Amino acid sequence: MKKSFLEALKQNGELSVNEPMKNHTSLRIGGPAEYFIKPKDVSALKRCVMLAKEYNIPLTIVGKGTNLLVKDRGICGIVIKLDRGFDYIKVDGNTIKAGASSLLAAVSLKAMKYELGGLEWAVGIPGSVGGAIIMNAGAYGFSIGEVTERVKVLSYTGEILEFSKEQMNFTYRSSILREKKIGIVLEAIFNLAHADEMFIKEQMKKYIVKRRLTQPRGYPSAGSIFENPPGNSAGKLIELAGCKGLRAGNALVSEKHANWIVNLGGATAKDVVTLINIIKDKVKSKFDIDLQLEVRVLG
Repeated sequence: MKKSFLEALKQNGELSVNEPMKNHTSLRIGGPAEYFIKPKDVSALKRCVMLAKEYNIPLTIVGKGTNLLVKDRGICGIVIKLDRGFDYIKVDGNTIKAGASSLLAAVSLKAMKYELGGLEWAVGIPGSVGGAIIMNAGAYGFSIGEVTERVKVLSYTGEILEFSKEQMNFTYRSSILREKKIGIVLEAIFNLAHADEMFIKEQMKKYIVKRRLTQPRGYPSAGSIFENPPGNSAGKLIELAGCKGLRAGNALVSEKHANWIVNLGGATAKDVVTLINIIKDKVKSKFDIDLQLEVRVLG
């Protein structure tokens, strides 16, 4: 069974066995993926999904890995990474169609080139369109759901589905695709408004400066670890709870932004989880608030 399964799987893209996930996450942490594949296109992706179903093998989808913490023992089953076959950005009037693996920052820059406003805040975000859609990524009071018109999805039963903005049920750091196991984002269509290019550039510069002043640089990280509780700031709560500078192994709660954990070099997922649990306990003890993870933990 294993031989025939592997032969069928490798026909659909670049396949690796026991691929280190630390090579595919911005934290540079993570054990091996049992079967790691980059499908060539939508048809190949569908065949991978159907193979997982046929052989009853667990299936995990990843993008740029900027919001992931993969455990040290790795991930069982098939890990699909959407890559070059899903990386495209097309402009048509006031709309932009972007593939799931396109960088959100690249979409923002393309919008500026065509004098389309509404994505200036995304210029410094390193993640992919697919991940941004699933978690309704945002910054500075804006979110991706506000400018999303439609989302194309491959269901886990092999159907191509389209969701309107309303059907996506975007909420803070969530969507219907995060709440329910429906399928895999293939592409998104954004509806933007005309804006002066110089105005867009100035807004982008402002956000880039803010990021440089407030976000850690120089070490691998996964961005914000926790969601902001309603009406509050996770970073501020973590700082006031005395967690800045805490260290477990080679993982450190950033001195610059308390809601970031950085990898000083050779940190393990166990180190990061240890810090996550300490932070949650200290914030709960001091403020009676249960912090919720924004980072996605796999494995």
